[in-house]
Amino acid sequence: MSRRRRRKLPKEPVELRIDDLSHDGRGVATHGDKKMFVYGALPGELVLVRITGRKRAYDEGETLEVLESSPDRITPRCPHFGFCGGCSLQHLAPERQIESKQNTLIQNLTRIGKVSPELLWEPLTGPLWGYRRKARLSVRYVHKKERVLVGFRERYGRFVADMQECHVLDARIAAHLDGLSALIYAMEARRSIPQIEVACGDESCALIFRHLEPLSGNDELKLREFAQETGIAVLLQPAGPSSIHCLEPMEPELGFTLPAFGIELFFAPSDFIQVNTEMNRKMIDRAVTLLNPSEDDRVLDLFCGLGNFTLPIATRAREVVGIEGDGELVKKAEDNARRNGLENARFYAADLNEEPGAAPWLKKPYDKVLVDPPRSGAESILPHIAASGARRVVYVSCHPASLARDAGVLVEQFGFHLQGAGVMDMFPHTGHVESIALFERTV
Repeated sequence: MSRRRRRKLPKEPVELRIDDLSHDGRGVATHGDKKMFVYGALPGELVLVRITGRKRAYDEGETLEVLESSPDRITPRCPHFGFCGGCSLQHLAPERQIESKQNTLIQNLTRIGKVSPELLWEPLTGPLWGYRRKARLSVRYVHKKERVLVGFRERYGRFVADMQECHVLDARIAAHLDGLSALIYAMEARRSIPQIEVACGDESCALIFRHLEPLSGNDELKLREFAQETGIAVLLQPAGPSSIHCLEPMEPELGFTLPAFGIELFFAPSDFIQVNTEMNRKMIDRAVTLLNPSEDDRVLDLFCGLGNFTLPIATRAREVVGIEGDGELVKKAEDNARRNGLENARFYAADLNEEPGAAPWLKKPYDKVLVDPPRSGAESILPHIAASGARRVVYVSCHPASLARDAGVLVEQFGFHLQGAGVMDMFPHTGHVESIALFERTV
């Protein structure tokens, strides 16, 4: 069988007027009878575009020259913007970024869920720079450059970006990018370290070094010295996630406070937490305010993680039950509850993508529910939310399309009303849309 020949891309650039902004921060234009997604272009601009790809339903391109600039275009703060794939919107004024994300949410609710919120809340915003306390940095030894590159991947994802600075990473880590590059270059294992995972709490930071071959004693010594000099904990990961172990110090402790609720949560460097400290606090404040738990309420928190929402709710409610699929996170949530003296918080391990059946946590009714699912949403658990008797549901979402789908189900099938919705700028300068919605039972 002969392999299908790839169509050659035109060499001549095309002039296009940009009509809209896509969910991932690319300009949207009409080119012939198809849409084209143009990197580096903003709505209203006239741009000269090089065509970089052709799909059946759309084309792709990148901006060669801005012929007519948008008034919302600004100079990116980072010199690596456009090359590094860590950010996609630094060229757009921050107030327009969050406005675009709000529009994305509304478009998804209307188009996918066929629903509209009664209220559209003002977006929650926070720090624009130095906000990323969780990240995964790629590492690559480049023989021709005689350097080790440490950073995010390039925009097209094939190679590691050659970056000496990063303005969205927590400053305690960003200050050491060059130092990490030099450290790994000096190690015998420079060719077998593919990534470093970053985790920062309020008071301390940790780095997990993934290594594909055993480290020599000299390499471990270099890592220990780095940890001692910088105060950043170093952990090693020779295989899968279960192989992660501390190198220096032996028992690092990471945590973050939620001052409005008087609690502190502790976590391991590999645990999932929200990346933006200030926005996480604002998000929890809004979620608890919307949920409005009282001392008589029994609350269900689905996809609860290590208790990010559960414990704040427990300071207001009679009882809160947290459900999480990761058994290790359940243990940490229980430990966090004990450390904060919250005896009315209970946790169960359950895969919420599967039928829970006769799970013990489903045997009693609930007054209110909070759900914070992964990108895939909460579709499989929606019937149980409806059957719980809850009169109010707060839905926190990291993917507007799955929220919109689930909103349509809650409204059309289970008799809820979409009282309000809005976005939260958890990831400034990226196309990521974090949102929150309130549903109230009408029947």
